[in-house]
Amino acid sequence: MYAWVLLIVAGLFESGFAFCLGKMRDAVGAAWWLWGAGFLVSLTLSMTLLARAARKIPVGTAYPVWTGIGAAGTVILGIVCFHEPASFLRLFFIGTLIFSVIGLKVVSH
Repeated sequence: MYAWVLLIVAGLFESGFAFCLGKMRDAVGAAWWLWGAGFLVSLTLSMTLLARAARKIPVGTAYPVWTGIGAAGTVILGIVCFHEPASFLRLFFIGTLIFSVIGLKVVSH
């Protein structure tokens, strides 16, 4: 169970580094460097936690769950923070991605 918690947190940090990357796009000066530092910290934590989780969870399950959490979180952050479109089809496919991640957890041994 602990490995799954690490994996979920790793996926959230994946969304975090994507968010920082998005904020860096419009930042200048010191703000760019601060968002860049947030990117590097989030990236490092995400990869480290993924590697630790993959010690107990098969990599064929851990990696897609990690990317799914990160992708879904990034899309949600994009909609909420960057005012990206929230069309029905976009939300539908994010929903299918989330259900797929849950399915991988359910069928993992």
